[in-house]
Amino acid sequence: MEDFRLKVFRSVAERLSFTHAAESLHLTQPAVTLQVKKLEQDLGVRLFDRTGGRVTLTEAGRVLLGYAQRIEVLYEAARREIGVLGGQQKGTLRLGASTTNAQYILPRLLAAFGSQNPGVQFSVISGNTEKVVSWLVEGRIELGMIEGRPSRTDLRVERFLEDEIVAIVPSDHEWAGIRAAPIEIGKLASSPLIFRERGSGTRQVVEWALGRAGVAVEGLRVVMELDSTEAIKTAVEARLGVGFVSRWAIQNSTGLREVAVNGLRISREMEFIFPQGPDLAGLGGAFVRFVHDYAGEILQAAL
Repeated sequence: MEDFRLKVFRSVAERLSFTHAAESLHLTQPAVTLQVKKLEQDLGVRLFDRTGGRVTLTEAGRVLLGYAQRIEVLYEAARREIGVLGGQQKGTLRLGASTTNAQYILPRLLAAFGSQNPGVQFSVISGNTEKVVSWLVEGRIELGMIEGRPSRTDLRVERFLEDEIVAIVPSDHEWAGIRAAPIEIGKLASSPLIFRERGSGTRQVVEWALGRAGVAVEGLRVVMELDSTEAIKTAVEARLGVGFVSRWAIQNSTGLREVAVNGLRISREMEFIFPQGPDLAGLGGAFVRFVHDYAGEILQAAL
């Protein structure tokens, strides 16, 4: 069993709030404070600075948090391995997913996997591709789902789905009519554009595809950079520019339309990443195998 004081410390440290930690652990705030004080006494150091009405980690607290997060991952891995020996999939699968994966693809896969493995819980954090890679390297997650290749070469990468990025405009835009012909790429390149933030897998693949089509990326009229697909969709509906999103993101959208662009097709691979070495074991490995076997069928049913 994981040391309870360490679990309480980690909850406070990740939220920088004794109140929020107490809520997440279903404890009273005094009980959380007492557990942290006992841990500080055992270690002989202060882990938090609570001056000025704010909670911050001390240097010792920052060091301990890194180890506490790794201990949590190892504990969950042990639980899963023991569950497998007993013929059951149990424990918490810790995933990190890039934004498009987290919003439009992963929920369907988790629902299907969870229905077959009711003893499994999921802990998912999302961010851009760079963040997911860093979380994996730090040991905060055991499996990542990203868009495009990571910048590091010390990770294993496995493709599980092809995705297509499309240009979008409001549904009543002149480029969006049923009879509208594909536009020339020069017309797109001279329009105000809305991009994802730097570090996003979506932005990387869009810039690469435009450059390959002969567009000078540095000369584009990027009027806005946003950190989520939903924000881009809202900005496009507000007529602030032309956006680029996964085709998955506009499946049920009535206010947006895809624009056909001559000579431009933007595709990318959705990929798993995990540490180098043998095939991923435990729950992570079971989920990877499940997705390879059934992702196409599950996602096709959602179209």
